Amino acid sequence: MRLALGLDLGTSGLKAVALDEQGRKVAEAKATYPLHTPRPGWTEQEPQDWLRAAREALKALREKLGEAEVVGLGLSGQMHGAVFLDRAGQPLAPAPLWNDQRTAEEVAQIEAALPQRELIRRTGNPAVTGFQLPKLLWLRNHSPELFRRLYKVLLPKDYLAFALTGAWASEYSDASGVGALNLAEKRWDSEILHSLGLEEGLFPELGPSERVVGTLRPEWARETGLPAGLPVVAGAGDNAAAALGLGVSRHRKGVGSVSLGTSGVIFIPLEVPTPEPEGRVHLFAHADGGYHLLGVTLSAAGSLEWLRGLFPEVSLETLLAEAEAAPLGSEGLLFLPFLAGERSPYLNPHLRGAFVGLSLAHKRGHLVRSVLEGVALSLGEVYQVMRPLAEVQRLLATGGGAASDLWLSLLSGALGVPVVRVSGDEGAARGAGILALVGAGVYLDVAQALQATTPAELSSPLPQPGIEAYRLGYARAVEKVIELHKGC
Repeated sequence: MRLALGLDLGTSGLKAVALDEQGRKVAEAKATYPLHTPRPGWTEQEPQDWLRAAREALKALREKLGEAEVVGLGLSGQMHGAVFLDRAGQPLAPAPLWNDQRTAEEVAQIEAALPQRELIRRTGNPAVTGFQLPKLLWLRNHSPELFRRLYKVLLPKDYLAFALTGAWASEYSDASGVGALNLAEKRWDSEILHSLGLEEGLFPELGPSERVVGTLRPEWARETGLPAGLPVVAGAGDNAAAALGLGVSRHRKGVGSVSLGTSGVIFIPLEVPTPEPEGRVHLFAHADGGYHLLGVTLSAAGSLEWLRGLFPEVSLETLLAEAEAAPLGSEGLLFLPFLAGERSPYLNPHLRGAFVGLSLAHKRGHLVRSVLEGVALSLGEVYQVMRPLAEVQRLLATGGGAASDLWLSLLSGALGVPVVRVSGDEGAARGAGILALVGAGVYLDVAQALQATTPAELSSPLPQPGIEAYRLGYARAVEKVIELHKGC
């Protein structure tokens, strides 16, 4: 039996899975690492912690597989992060992550060098604080001595590929979240970079997601038990990889996905790059060779986890049961999930969350339900922006929040689209493994691999009737919070 491995470098930990030729999970292993927040608005991790976790997870996975033949390893990971490396490949500083918000001044610097509409036309997106490009400018502005030593800047999963193989390489899906990729031509945009005084040589070479970028170094083979020379496949950014794991691609019309992970993400495939004119949702390359729209609520399950942390003595199951018992609309209580600023459709790193309409009559269950409803309504606002560009007949659900019938029901009602679970959701790690099957030659191309591995759809909760009636009140509450923010 030939197996492919998929590895996903997430924000809270690393997950490795082994898939058979039909995409079925044979084994998995996980490892964790810390998240550092040295200042308000800063989030970063140590790249060496990722390598330690990768060794731990790959070794554990190999031990579970016995003598089974492993033919390839595919990679996925959190997008937008910046790993600053010297010529020897050593990190110069901790890596700021996708939700890091320190770069507001650098975003203004980019927009001063290139008009926003031109940036959207070229890259599919405006300048965004979480993207990699402003992080690079931040390093130059705030640590010029480190910037002078900088040889390459890599995305998180591409740093892992470098450690595994020695290759300075990336692929289009993850690279399109840097902020400097010309989407139509799939190349680093020299005009953008030169306008900012940056050289293309700081960035890795590009290619398709399924290509082999190198082979496993002997030292990694010794430490993990995997075969030396194992093909390592470029892989994809986490959202594109998760979509492949669900079977969501341009080859399957009318199907998108929605994730209820730390962030909430709506993913809709496209054949051609079609940016939202104001850049209120993202446009990226997909790992299937096409493109996709991506709308992001930064704090989805992250909002629920925050609230859960206020009641450490109570289980999540109890909190969700209390939310189920509370009435629709939480008796006038609205939650705005802007705990870490917001991406779609506001693109405002300074927005902050709020409970609106809180009264003495509200209990803990109302708070929990309003968080679930607020995230659902927030994603509903995101989908309203996406619909003129690409509509879907159904969305496949992924992420930890998708385990809640109540949350899926609220989400489906707020979006006005059926939200459907699938069997065996392994997220981005599964998509990375599918790409490894292609890179290893088990399948001729991504389309053939998806035909063989697309998971079955399961029965799912019906949409919550009536939640759409709260859209107007939610939108007004957002307007008030934005107006209050302007006055601060």
